[in-house]
Amino acid sequence: MAGKVEVNGGGAPSASAVSAKLPAVANPLAEKPDEIASNINYHAQYSTHFTPFKFEPEQAYFATAESVRDRLIRQWNETFLHFHEADPKQTYYLSMEYLQGRALTNAVGNLNIQEAYADALRKFGLKLEEIAEQEKDAALGNGGLGRLASCFLDSMATLNLPAWGYGLRYRYGLFKQIITKEGQEELAEDWLEKFSPWEVARHDISYPVRFFGHVQVNPNGSRKWVGGEVVRALAYDVPIPGYQTKNTISLRLWEAKASAEDFNLFSFNDGQHESASVLHSRAQQICAVLYPGDATEDGKLLRLKQQFFLCSASLQDIIFRFKERRPGKESWAWSEFPSKVAVQLNDTHPTLAIPELMRLLMDDEGLGWDEAWDVTTRTIAYTNHTVLPEALEKWSQPVMWKLLPRHMEIIEEIDKRFIAFISATRLDLESKLPAMRIMDNNLQKPVIRMANLCVVSSHAVNGVAQLHSDILKSELFADYVSIWPEKFQNKTNGITPRRWLRFCSPELSKLITKWLKTDKWVTNLDLLAGLRQFADNEELQAEWLSAKRANKQRLAQYILQVTGVSIDPDSLFDIQVKRIHEYKRQLLNILGVIYRYKKLKEMRPEEREKTTPRTVMIGGKAFATYTNAKRIVRLVNDVGVVVNTDPEVNNYLKVVFVPNYNVSVAEVLIPGSELSQHISTAGMEASGTSNMKFALNGCLIIGTLDGANVEIREEIGQENFFLFGATAEDVPRLRKERENGLFKPDPRFEDAKKFIRSGVFGSYDYNPLLESLEGNSGYGRGDYFLVGHDFPAYMDAQERVDAAYRDRKRWLKMSILSTAGSGKFSSDRTIAQYAKEIWNIEECRVP
Repeated sequence: MAGKVEVNGGGAPSASAVSAKLPAVANPLAEKPDEIASNINYHAQYSTHFTPFKFEPEQAYFATAESVRDRLIRQWNETFLHFHEADPKQTYYLSMEYLQGRALTNAVGNLNIQEAYADALRKFGLKLEEIAEQEKDAALGNGGLGRLASCFLDSMATLNLPAWGYGLRYRYGLFKQIITKEGQEELAEDWLEKFSPWEVARHDISYPVRFFGHVQVNPNGSRKWVGGEVVRALAYDVPIPGYQTKNTISLRLWEAKASAEDFNLFSFNDGQHESASVLHSRAQQICAVLYPGDATEDGKLLRLKQQFFLCSASLQDIIFRFKERRPGKESWAWSEFPSKVAVQLNDTHPTLAIPELMRLLMDDEGLGWDEAWDVTTRTIAYTNHTVLPEALEKWSQPVMWKLLPRHMEIIEEIDKRFIAFISATRLDLESKLPAMRIMDNNLQKPVIRMANLCVVSSHAVNGVAQLHSDILKSELFADYVSIWPEKFQNKTNGITPRRWLRFCSPELSKLITKWLKTDKWVTNLDLLAGLRQFADNEELQAEWLSAKRANKQRLAQYILQVTGVSIDPDSLFDIQVKRIHEYKRQLLNILGVIYRYKKLKEMRPEEREKTTPRTVMIGGKAFATYTNAKRIVRLVNDVGVVVNTDPEVNNYLKVVFVPNYNVSVAEVLIPGSELSQHISTAGMEASGTSNMKFALNGCLIIGTLDGANVEIREEIGQENFFLFGATAEDVPRLRKERENGLFKPDPRFEDAKKFIRSGVFGSYDYNPLLESLEGNSGYGRGDYFLVGHDFPAYMDAQERVDAAYRDRKRWLKMSILSTAGSGKFSSDRTIAQYAKEIWNIEECRVP
């Protein structure tokens, strides 16, 4: 009907109706709320992705994101131009994973325009927080490795460093986790189902990437890789703004494409539809899924294709950019390359960058071996993230020869020269060579040891926490350390204080700024130490309690929304969120919960009244083929179903499995947490970074002396950390004692297992899971991760937690001191150390 104004349920005009009346004027650099509103409206009407005149929250999100992107693109272009003209040495960060989280809140926060955008959206009757909720997390990573890479990008931009990230544009991510009564189910991520407003396709930036084929030897002795199949790598760029700086750097993501020439029109018209587009299908597979299953040879080939695709496209781009800035061929030499380019390998996934850079330099650019090797080793550095044997990648030699024949020749030559080097200079190490060399020529299963290739070929190798780096130097890479002691470093991980405090916990942030009388802590986290002098101040404690309470209520609403479970904000919020893995010991946590439930059931009502009510939340994804991890997820869920519906106990204990854990979920969970569990078997967690996020938000940690826990405890004070468990030095001896039948289980541990087996949590057969904790040796037995050994100390530590929480003044002081001691754990500090001590790059601020 003409003239009818659409209204929402509350009687106010709908956003669509308001949009129809507001001006729609392009104003990409708008700063005032009125101008921003009209720029948002312009995108809603002219950057059309939806039916005209529709302006619901989803459409409002895309229009708002495109309005913010306008501002970003100007800064991005200025940064790109400034780097091009200044020609500084640049770092290129290669990672198979990035866990970016939502971009809208981060962008408006870093650009310092959140208030202006909040005001602009109010003109449509919308709230910025609700519009931000419409954004789906980019599904480009899985766990700590990817989130670390994203924190690093934020710090690189904030510190005005000339740096880029390179990754892959996974269409379906790892998976979206659904929790049913059967446990975890996996669905494809749908973050690109519509489109991402943050990425820009660079149709002029595309490189050929070859697979299979053979090596052609030319008459002059040079070698060329030919034949096989060739796909194109197309660049998609995502802007990464620094905090309150003009610098905006790039995360360049590659997508695999086949060209129109590869489509066989004759075959298609002949009815052979699938074979006509076989290369298009294979190209799509490369970036379909993060970490595709590798149980089959096809699965192994696909994973290797992914890794090589990332390395080849990125290095071709890096070389192109280097040469582009040197148009006069005679005016420069390849020996300058390492003084302009630093390449950082984030774990072993991008190891193929080493032979690929050698190939590009020798076969395409005409360098000899010695010059190419000098350039490569001075350019590439390697970060190790694990001491777990199964995570130190080893690739089958036959698979490598099939997929990458030229690279295998190069790897063989690196191996041969390394052996000759040891034989000529270190006769004392000759007996160690079988383990040190790159090629493991075991007749049954010949493999390439990727970590060894990285160590031999990089100019710097770093661990990610002091304990982890010490283990690398004293155990895993000890023999290499004796050859190249100067090569090995520690770079303790860090987190960005912008996303992990300033933006996700606004009440606490305002409080910190008020008491420190400055907001400079956002870029100089060491200033948090100034809170220590106020830790006993009753006024600060009352305000701290109020800020934490607001975060707990927000979390309680979220849990009700996604699980239907109502949790009490007056209970102790106890959270363990991370990838589900036996070494991370979610099983220890849930066994402790089961024992707590059993004891509560045995108490009289008046005894229960004296206990500390607790809500235990566990979240994280179990790898799709990791059976025991999936059993742990199911057990947590089964325990929750029983405990949460038990009227005798559910005022004192609740158990929740939080589904589909990702960055956006973490931004609600971490600020609302009061106790967080970092309880891995000592010596097995390289660093951990969620421990830093929790500590920064005033959450106390119960944990082992593992990874960065060691340094967190040193910084915040050991009296503010609930420590338990075997140390890394104890672990080998304890495993040996277990093998020799010397382990005596604690009665509480036996009670918890017996309680599960009684069927109280349902009829599912948990015996295979429990049997991994039993027996003294054998595959999948013998409690390799020492759950039984650490259980009594863990339960004693939990009693100390309960007692501390009952003393509210003491708990609040500990919480404040936790935040005050977190200054060291800023990724700004970590990246400044990488820049100075590994990459040799300097600030390049956009004027």
